Amino acid sequence: MTTLSSAALAVRTGLAPLPAARGPLSEAVLAVLHGSAVAQLPDPAAADPYGDDLQLALHCCYELHYRGFAGVDDDLEWDLRLLALRTELEERFLAALRTDVEPGDDVAAAVDALLVEPVGAGAETGVSHHLHRRGELWQLREYVAHRSIYHLKEADPQAWVIPRLPPAAKAALVTVEHDEYGGGDPARMHATLFADMMAELGLHTGYGHYVDAVPGATLAEVNFMSLCGLRRSLRGALVGQFALVELTSSPGSERLVRAMRRLGCGPAAIRFYDEHVEADAVHEQIVRRGVLAPLLAEEPALAADVVFGIRAAGFLGGRLDALLLDRWAAGRTALRHPLPDGSGR
Repeated sequence: MTTLSSAALAVRTGLAPLPAARGPLSEAVLAVLHGSAVAQLPDPAAADPYGDDLQLALHCCYELHYRGFAGVDDDLEWDLRLLALRTELEERFLAALRTDVEPGDDVAAAVDALLVEPVGAGAETGVSHHLHRRGELWQLREYVAHRSIYHLKEADPQAWVIPRLPPAAKAALVTVEHDEYGGGDPARMHATLFADMMAELGLHTGYGHYVDAVPGATLAEVNFMSLCGLRRSLRGALVGQFALVELTSSPGSERLVRAMRRLGCGPAAIRFYDEHVEADAVHEQIVRRGVLAPLLAEEPALAADVVFGIRAAGFLGGRLDALLLDRWAAGRTALRHPLPDGSGR
């Protein structure tokens, strides 16, 4: 009887294939997922909290709570060895974020800061500004490959927080999630629209296909969402992360629409970000008035966590932006492996 590889099973099942290890932490996690005997899991105390090895190990642990991996036993979701190691990885990651992110508890000020885009010389420095003004098609395609790690499961990490919210905040957050999931139409789900965009741009649309190609900085953004979603104690931080996305994405999405039109992309590519220009403008109001206000009225002690979620998500997004812009300025790919058509320099 022929045993199919993880890659072959991925094609057959539509699930993500197991990635390649990037160090002792991810190697140990992947050994468990492959069904190998592991005598002792490594200590993550000395690992780079934002590095490829720790972030890939976390990604693999978290993915067991989503769709899983091709050929991996579903019951490993609750494997005590993996849960124990995941807790240590999370503590290392969280400790670094709490060191690197300025604390605070003024949610109104943190939200107001999100609603003001910097202007003036040197202010327009993010990836969407670059792609809008002078980005090349290979850079746009590469950016979409990075973003696929989240957008092919868009809104799923935030769904974990729904049962952990008081009624009014829960109802408003579900309203936003309903839109993210296409209002009941699977063809209009944002994850589906993103896959359509990938296909239009000649990218592989498989769930988790680019995990092996993206760096730890890309994985860290999504891992932070999963970390906050899966810990009830961090429900405020997850709402803060959610607020950051919904309150800031409309201007960036509009720039990406203009970038795609300038680069001659087709309507299926443009539709995803065009949808977010309008939808997230509406979501901004729902999140501010329907989620944040009643949540903090009911649980005012969560204010510091909400601010932490906003600032930590912004910090991780800024790290990824800096990596992409630095590599692109040098004419180099920001992926660990260039796209197969030779994009990048």
